[in-house]
Amino acid sequence: MTDLAQDLAAFITSAPTPYHAVAEGVSRLAAAGFTEQPEAGRWDDGPGGRYLVRDGTLLAWFVPEGAPPGTPMRIFAAHTDSPTLKVKPRPDIGTAGWRQVAVEVYGGALWNSWLDRDLGLAGRLALYDGTTVLVDVHRPLMRVPQLAIHLDRQVNQGLTLDAQQHLLPVWGLGAASEGDLIEFLAGEVDVDPDEVAAHDLVVHDVSPPARLGEEEELLAAPRLDNLASVHAGLGALLAAADNAAGVIPVFVGFDHEEVGSSSATGAAGPLLETVLTRLAGGFDARGAAFATSRCLSVDVTHAAHPNYLGHHDPTHRSVPNGGPALKVNANQRYATDAPGAAAWQRACRDAGVPTQVFVSRNTVPCGSTVGPILSTRLGIRTVDVGIPVLSMHSARELCGVQDPGYLASAATAFLTDPA
Repeated sequence: MTDLAQDLAAFITSAPTPYHAVAEGVSRLAAAGFTEQPEAGRWDDGPGGRYLVRDGTLLAWFVPEGAPPGTPMRIFAAHTDSPTLKVKPRPDIGTAGWRQVAVEVYGGALWNSWLDRDLGLAGRLALYDGTTVLVDVHRPLMRVPQLAIHLDRQVNQGLTLDAQQHLLPVWGLGAASEGDLIEFLAGEVDVDPDEVAAHDLVVHDVSPPARLGEEEELLAAPRLDNLASVHAGLGALLAAADNAAGVIPVFVGFDHEEVGSSSATGAAGPLLETVLTRLAGGFDARGAAFATSRCLSVDVTHAAHPNYLGHHDPTHRSVPNGGPALKVNANQRYATDAPGAAAWQRACRDAGVPTQVFVSRNTVPCGSTVGPILSTRLGIRTVDVGIPVLSMHSARELCGVQDPGYLASAATAFLTDPA
């Protein structure tokens, strides 16, 4: 792999959940000299790089030397969560001699992509003393088995899955016993199982990221949506910290985008607004600062699917290794407008990277992302972009190996653009 593709693969492997993505981001920021800003602690308004963590959401910023109150901000916004299967509070179930795990679907997962895959289990254990412990069983532990074709002769004419009945992973044999799964996980991280009060756990594909194609021009990996953007944003912020002048570069990776962003750690919550208000110098100063700030909302976009081209607009398709795509929607499912698009085009020109334009087919409504939420909540001009990804919301997705580098370079130019 190229160095950047290899680093992205390592980042994805280290981040099976939003909590792990935040931990890996903090590790990289701390190594670059960023220090923690405790959310409940005294606010540090001096120059330098800082980060703030709340659960599965990470914010980080760099204040240049001598930046006055009201300095414009350049914001890179992404999300740390991905569609998956989340473990229910009482997970231990089973029947017919199989031990299984009770799960529910998180986000718009492509259900069939989770069938017959080697799955691990990761997340956090919340203890009675108020602390949390990260856990990642990164080895084949469970599987969602599909019914053999002999017992479902019409399956190739249309697979029908019931999320309550057909998506339950198996993880062993014997009778199910309440507490088994948590006892196992507690042992993995050397915690007394009796001290575990609650948990946030998800399954994840343990197959490692891989290069595909004759010239290895593609990268296959889980959670490209949206860890590819988180990885690029962190890299762009670190690069911008060396070149920021006249602006304050900011990174935010939100949790809960895949389920609508309406949470204390989601884009619809108050966390980013609170931090930006403090960075602006307070409520009275933020009006002018917000008016001159810009936000880059970064989430992957649909690559043109060669087997389903009829689902794409014929003149606004995005292709792998063609550069990140500017995302436009007349009904404001994306927040991009002409001045925002011009700022993005300028960033790409300054960085020397290609870009594309994605507009959804009129008969195929597009999804949305954090961009419209942030522009509505903050009144900051926002532009939506993303690298093209094939099989989005699958347990394993595909992108061009050059596109993450293109995105990081253009994002760095965006975060340092004083115009």
